[in-house]
Amino acid sequence: MRETPRPQGTAGESGSELPRHRPGRAFAHTTGASRSGTPHRSDGRPPHTPRGARQTGPLVRPGTTPPVPGRTAFFFSLVSGLSALFALTTWQIAADGPLRGLDERAGRALVGHGPRWLTEFLADLGNMQVALPVLACALCWSVLRGRRWEAVAAALAMAAVPLLVVPLKDWIARPGPLTEATGYYPSGHAATAAVAYGASALLLAGRGRHRWMMPVIAVLLTAMTGIGLVLRGYHWPLDVLGSWFLCGLLLLLLYGVLSRSRRRSSSRTPSC
Repeated sequence: MRETPRPQGTAGESGSELPRHRPGRAFAHTTGASRSGTPHRSDGRPPHTPRGARQTGPLVRPGTTPPVPGRTAFFFSLVSGLSALFALTTWQIAADGPLRGLDERAGRALVGHGPRWLTEFLADLGNMQVALPVLACALCWSVLRGRRWEAVAAALAMAAVPLLVVPLKDWIARPGPLTEATGYYPSGHAATAAVAYGASALLLAGRGRHRWMMPVIAVLLTAMTGIGLVLRGYHWPLDVLGSWFLCGLLLLLLYGVLSRSRRRSSSRTPSC
């Protein structure tokens, strides 16, 4: 659009005057001292709203500025899924359901496979003499780094294992693969390995590019323990899976506590 020129020939002026921009445009290029011609909004706001000042709508996708309900929903879906799997497994074992019969047939077919020394070594990864010292080292490291509450939370998760596993063993009273003795569901060795190695990984995991290494190592150690227990005939497969479902809940709760604690610590740290 063309600019409307101002009237010429005012009193006391003999020359013509160049047209001037009219104020009040939505985006007017105001020239400052530096003649930069930076655009400004007519309502005084900057031309670009900073990312941190944007307001999120009622439907927020994961990865946006807080709050992030996508992550919360995913967390609770994992908790619900593990709870359902543990309840289903426990019900099938206690009620002598079809899954129990399939489990026992699979267990008998797997017993004795693999080198004895190797399967015995893998099963021993779930012994308290092996798993608890690993967790103790992670607890000491956390205390030295000033993360005492995280160490306390991990220790409480480990202490919850016998409180949950022992009553279930007594209630279900399942016989083992190679013995008539009862008390094999859920597996205490599998539970010890899962929580000890998993909690250690959560305490030691960093924030760099290799932060995935500790959780992967914990998963491998836990899986190898379960494989050794089944191949040696110490537990049925569902004994191990039931322990993993139960201890997965403990580790998810521990992860939530540690994440909350670290967010609070980072928010208290003054930015430079």
